[in-house]
Amino acid sequence: MNETELADYTFDLQGIDYVALKSAVQAIPTDDPASKSDSSSSGVEAFPLVRLTGLSGQESACMRWSHLVRVHALGDLGDFAFAWFNGVDLHLEGSVGDGACEGMRRGVVRITGNAGCGLGAAMTGGTLAVYGAAGPRVGAAMRGGSIFVRGDVGEDTGAGALAGTIVVGGDAGANLGDGLNNVTVFLRGKATSLAPGVIEAPLRKREEVRLGLLLMSASIRGKAADFRRIIPEARWKAEEAGAGEVRPNWR
Repeated sequence: MNETELADYTFDLQGIDYVALKSAVQAIPTDDPASKSDSSSSGVEAFPLVRLTGLSGQESACMRWSHLVRVHALGDLGDFAFAWFNGVDLHLEGSVGDGACEGMRRGVVRITGNAGCGLGAAMTGGTLAVYGAAGPRVGAAMRGGSIFVRGDVGEDTGAGALAGTIVVGGDAGANLGDGLNNVTVFLRGKATSLAPGVIEAPLRKREEVRLGLLLMSASIRGKAADFRRIIPEARWKAEEAGAGEVRPNWR
């Protein structure tokens, strides 16, 4: 997204609540969604650009958005920003509170600042990138998608996650990976402690290639070889035995 691009629509959050804002955005005319369900093939720039101003810690901003628009916002938001996001492309130049992108389903969300507790919890798809630090329980109970945090993350990152990928460019707090199943955590820094049943496994060549592509997709600099792979011990044993992926235990 070109930040100098002229917006098609501009909304001042000082003069509109999140319910009215959602209604206004849903009224924006777009092309047939069926023809642009895959934004990568049609070009993200084809979608209308919405610019949000007047950000000052508002809660529930852009919650449950599913309209096919791009969003650029400057400033800080409160709790549950972009929760259940189902849009195309969103860029926030600022920080968010707790529950950001909880339940996210698709699209790309980029947050240049920091995030609170529960970033990307229960998300099922899409790409979420935070270029600052994040609090505890990043990606808790996630079912799909990719989360990137350039800085540090708090305790219980990946708790109960069943599918998806979490990439941490800094350090992680205690109890990293509690209840992980078919989830990989790539960690560049150190973890205070790993959860029981979770180990640091060698970074296989195919994983290094995959991580490199993920880093590029999130516009995060760094070599894949600098990261370590954190996975359930049962998954590592299955890999060594040639059994492939481990079935989730739905714990």
